[in-house]
Amino acid sequence: MMIPIANPKASYLACKELIDDAVFRVLESGWYVLGKEVSDFERSFAQWCGCSHAVGVANGTDAVEIALRSVGVHEGDCVVTVSNTANATVSAIERIGAVPVFVDVREDTYTMDPGSLSEALMMRGAKAVVPVHLYGHPADMPAICSIAHGAGAAVVEDCAQAHGATICGRKVGTFGDAAAFSFYPTKNLGAIGDGGAVVSSDNAVADRVMLLRQYGWRKRYESESKGVNSRLDEIQAAILSVKLKSLALMNGRRRQIAEFYNREFSKLPIELPLTGPGCEHVYHQYTLLCDRRDDVVAHLKLAGVGTGILYPVPIHKQPAYIDDFSDVILPVTESLADRIVSIPVYPELTDDEVHRVVHAVKSFFVKT
Repeated sequence: MMIPIANPKASYLACKELIDDAVFRVLESGWYVLGKEVSDFERSFAQWCGCSHAVGVANGTDAVEIALRSVGVHEGDCVVTVSNTANATVSAIERIGAVPVFVDVREDTYTMDPGSLSEALMMRGAKAVVPVHLYGHPADMPAICSIAHGAGAAVVEDCAQAHGATICGRKVGTFGDAAAFSFYPTKNLGAIGDGGAVVSSDNAVADRVMLLRQYGWRKRYESESKGVNSRLDEIQAAILSVKLKSLALMNGRRRQIAEFYNREFSKLPIELPLTGPGCEHVYHQYTLLCDRRDDVVAHLKLAGVGTGILYPVPIHKQPAYIDDFSDVILPVTESLADRIVSIPVYPELTDDEVHRVVHAVKSFFVKT
């Protein structure tokens, strides 16, 4: 049987009874959009993150877009981000009519390089910066915020892959002016469908997010500003409230698996994921760097182990964007794309399955 790279069904089955009760409660209430379940989850998630406000939205892409709009990004503004991220990050920038500016990443954590950011801000200026906490590891937020705010740019954290990751004990999502989370089913905190949230400790930013997510309404049917329809529904909120209670435990299991991998793979000719000083990794992905990546993927498939490549083509090299960014050169980002591969690390993996993954990876290098 194939061990998948992620298993949302297993995540559901792990707390099936509680989730079923939560869904039934919503169905019985007859209130399906922006009701008590959403309010309760928003309050709990804000408290869990360590910030003042959380506002549920329809998905993670909307969360990035609405967060950017809430900090004052408009059509034509430059927004600095990275190219080794999900297309959603850049799609959200472009939906505003803003212009993405790509900077390179660090060789050790694969997250935004503060030095590259500083150069970009000196050359281009920007209204906002969107660092991505990639694979569950935090970007260098103290440095990024210092550089961005010093240049007059707001910071919106993309936390879609890093629910619960910390820097010196402080959770990601609490460093910037606002932060965007995704609750796509495969995330560390995943719904049974789409969902997202914007978090902030800035009252004015949170107020704008509340307006933007529902047509700009403060009073029903009367738009105070031009907003959108991006609402987290009651069923997803109820499910997320159940799963939030065990998120710290599930992240701990991810770290346990990752630490086992690190020990077992320490003598192989591959680069293992690094955890930076003072950081706590939550291993949304366990990502290796290796030569002959495609051969490794094929070998693991034959051994019944799923893999993922996040991301095989940097955004500035993709067909939809390459003409607009033909002059962009990002050496570290481009070198990573040819060597990265992720292996299963989700918390519902059994010990036997973890050992199967280890055996499959080791057998490639012994064989060759």
